[in-house]
Amino acid sequence: MSDADSAVARAMDLARESFIAASGPGGQNVNKVATAVQVRLDVFALRLQPQVFARLKAAAGSRMTAAGEIVLTARRFRTQEANRADARERLEALIRGAFEAPAPRAKSRLNRVGKEARIKAKKTRGAVKANRGKVEW
Repeated sequence: MSDADSAVARAMDLARESFIAASGPGGQNVNKVATAVQVRLDVFALRLQPQVFARLKAAAGSRMTAAGEIVLTARRFRTQEANRADARERLEALIRGAFEAPAPRAKSRLNRVGKEARIKAKKTRGAVKANRGKVEW
């Protein structure tokens, strides 16, 4: 079992779900039944490595609270079961994405002709700006 699999399994065990009233389609049913699901997960309880935690925090963005909780709300579907499955899938995708390290950036190489063209463009632009100034009447 990989680190990502074990983290996802722990996350699913630690996640707390609550059902809230949803907006959107559903007619009168939407006013009576709490079909939207809000999933809360304490990220610190997962005991992630620092670089994985940093990637998870960046990916979660505003969905992570100052207390270190990820809050996901699923309300796309009209049933609790479908919204619950949707929220859990999104949480799993978020955690698995944090375990994938970004590919290292390869330094771009510019040939001599490209360098000369860039310098020439900079000189031309500088000359245009140098010619600007106050107009003497």
